[in-house]
Amino acid sequence: MKKFYAFLVIIFFAIYTNAQPTNTNVSNDSNNKKTTSDKNPKLILPPEKANPVKITKISTLPVIDGKLDDEIWKTATVFKDFIQTGPGDNVEPSKPTEAYLAYDEKNLYIAFKCWDERDKIRATLAKRDEVLGEDNVRVWLDTYNDQRRAYVLGFNPLGIQQDGIFTEGQGPDFSVDIVMESKGVIEDWGWSVEVKIPFKSLRYSAGKGKFWGFNVARNIDRLNDEFDSWMPDDRNISGFLIKHGKIGGLDEIKTERTLEITPSVTISESGRRLAVYPNTFDSDRFVNQSIKQDIGVTLKYTITPNITLDAAYNPDFAEIEADAPVVTANQRFPIFFQEKRPFFLEGSEIFGSPLQVFYSRTIVDPDLAAKLTGKIGKTSFGFLAASDNAPGNYDEDERNNPNLRPRISEFLDKNALFGVLRLKRDFGKENNVGFFGTYRSFPEQHNILGGFDGRFKLNPNTTSQFQVVGTNSRRCFFDATFEPTLNPFQARRNREICDNNQYRNYRTGNGFGYTWNLDYTEKNRGFYLETSGRTRDYRADAGFTRRTNTNSIFLAGRLSTEPKPKSKIIRIDWRPAVSTKYDWQGRSQDVGLSSNFNFSFQHNTFANFQTGVFFERIFEEEFGLKRSPTRNGAFFGEGERSTWQQYVSGSINSQINKKVAVGLFIGTINNAFDFDFGGGYRFPRRSPAYLAYLNERLINPNAVVPPLDPGPGRQFDLGFEVELKPIDPLRVSLEYNKNTLKRYDTSQTAFDSNIVTLRSTYQFTRFLFTRLRADYNSLSSNVSGQFLVGYNPSPGTAFYVGYNDNFNYNGFNPYSGQLEPRFERNNRTFFIRASYLFRKSF
Repeated sequence: MKKFYAFLVIIFFAIYTNAQPTNTNVSNDSNNKKTTSDKNPKLILPPEKANPVKITKISTLPVIDGKLDDEIWKTATVFKDFIQTGPGDNVEPSKPTEAYLAYDEKNLYIAFKCWDERDKIRATLAKRDEVLGEDNVRVWLDTYNDQRRAYVLGFNPLGIQQDGIFTEGQGPDFSVDIVMESKGVIEDWGWSVEVKIPFKSLRYSAGKGKFWGFNVARNIDRLNDEFDSWMPDDRNISGFLIKHGKIGGLDEIKTERTLEITPSVTISESGRRLAVYPNTFDSDRFVNQSIKQDIGVTLKYTITPNITLDAAYNPDFAEIEADAPVVTANQRFPIFFQEKRPFFLEGSEIFGSPLQVFYSRTIVDPDLAAKLTGKIGKTSFGFLAASDNAPGNYDEDERNNPNLRPRISEFLDKNALFGVLRLKRDFGKENNVGFFGTYRSFPEQHNILGGFDGRFKLNPNTTSQFQVVGTNSRRCFFDATFEPTLNPFQARRNREICDNNQYRNYRTGNGFGYTWNLDYTEKNRGFYLETSGRTRDYRADAGFTRRTNTNSIFLAGRLSTEPKPKSKIIRIDWRPAVSTKYDWQGRSQDVGLSSNFNFSFQHNTFANFQTGVFFERIFEEEFGLKRSPTRNGAFFGEGERSTWQQYVSGSINSQINKKVAVGLFIGTINNAFDFDFGGGYRFPRRSPAYLAYLNERLINPNAVVPPLDPGPGRQFDLGFEVELKPIDPLRVSLEYNKNTLKRYDTSQTAFDSNIVTLRSTYQFTRFLFTRLRADYNSLSSNVSGQFLVGYNPSPGTAFYVGYNDNFNYNGFNPYSGQLEPRFERNNRTFFIRASYLFRKSF
């Protein structure tokens, strides 16, 4: 196996080192020519782009109506001579664009003028943060001028906003909302947008002589998603913000201390299905619960323009937007879900790291939380503390369950406490080092994590990133080789704390995690190398961890053709990759070789084809007990299984026209493992051992359920999505995903999951909308839905009226497991939620 991998690496580097870089085109703009050197082509910027641009200060305020007829725009600073950076490589744009900037003591004013053919402009009355799929303009404001983090603000031709934070090395995060005002209009000559951004909505470094990193761009959707930027994009330089320009002259900003208070109230009436005790789980009832009121408040205080204090009581908006359904059958590891709660989204980029040692959704239902974030000089910092009500907040079923009640009494109504500390120090142009510490405490569970990380720009083409952390935990650990202790006191403690599992040992465990990567980028080629790992006792209770006792090495390359914007095939991208995983005992867990081809066509059409081989090896101690002379293991038969898997997949996505977009994915895996978990009541286990048990049980009712019996099979995956915009205010999307696996040894289907999601949004105005969503999961025969009417004029101020429903049809009783050939509701909620942002500056 080692010789095989060495051979693959040699082949990979032979392909890479023999690839010859293509000549660099010369821009059609005479002011932005490139040198003709093939080895190190560089862009030569004209003085108006190479030097900081002074922004004009105004005394007369514009009317934000989208029309550039105010006097201030005649004296504002102008940004023009845009360059097409995608799909073309710094060539002449298809349409001209100009941007304008001005400021006064309290606000930054931005305007765009985009020439185009009126009937071809793509713009709808979209929901906030959903404008990048049509014509739009964008601006980046690197308010600390550190080339590491910038606000990214987008606007469509009607002035609908999309706002977020771009972090170098991580990309954009559009979950952040800032308070600003914008309006756009469509005219016969094209379209224009006006924007007013209060400085108190931004976090920035104040003072005379300060510069901000800056760039503006325009996106023309119908022209192959054309991207026209004020600053050119040298693809031979790694990074994004380093290629931006500078603005200055913002010397007379009046700094303010701003207090924001957002009270919220939710009134809801719910009904849910509950078990009936003491009749075990053979019966249940639907109970309409009393009307509930939930009051919360968030507070934000801008101590200085670069330091912010946030605090919250009960900061949860869970009912407004639920998580999308995912395939849970045959899943060995946890599934990651994005954060959606505004309190945790503010400043979230500060708490990000490669190992994901902080994952805010581990704080499930906080009743109190506070954080302090900011940047002083070259040091960024963040501190967060929270009290989470969820771990000890057992529902009525759990509290009334006589079998469960003794085991939860110690944790009942107890809170988990969280603490997070993040420090980061910049040095040089694009380098930083940082410290990360987290703490989580709950009765009989204590976890501390601490470590260091950094990101370095080794040369214009190469970046490297690392993180190393250590963990200390006092908790129950499952030990696959653990023999029950003969110490009576320790045995009793294990039974009391570790859920009566004699193979779970209450002890102290120390762990270690690490990651390191190297990223080399040129215009038409590059490579990426990463290695990472976590020990068996690694625990990050405030973070997200998919797997422990594993190490991985991943190496990928990239070879791309020269972009040809006018050709049928605009660009071809090839990405070969090799990977391996092994545990801390030195045993191989998997080995893979893949090849990925990406094609860009005309009319916003993109295709992908991927194929590869994959060796997977599993051990019974990863699933449960390891066999010993005194007991059986977690697997039936052999304690180790392995397969060589071959897979192939293809996808295509296309924006057919301004009203229709479609996507299709098809893939199959030969010899994919069925881990023998079963796919719920509809698809019980289908292994030979379990089928033999079912036959034996017909004769012997006391037959013992066998251990897991994993085996290979054929997996098939299909995905389809269509989005329709039949009229400007209406968006409808339908998504279908099918995942099925059929075992070879029994010729039976291990699971067949079909998930259908329907979403529909109608925007009556920019701020008033109605939304309908329905999700169907065939594994559980479950349908969940939501109808919502919302009014959201600005971040923090909102009014919602909604109804959530969840029911089964021809499904299974969640308590008895019996088939219910009828409609059965699981729960429903009617709610009204209101919040209002009060804002005062001092």
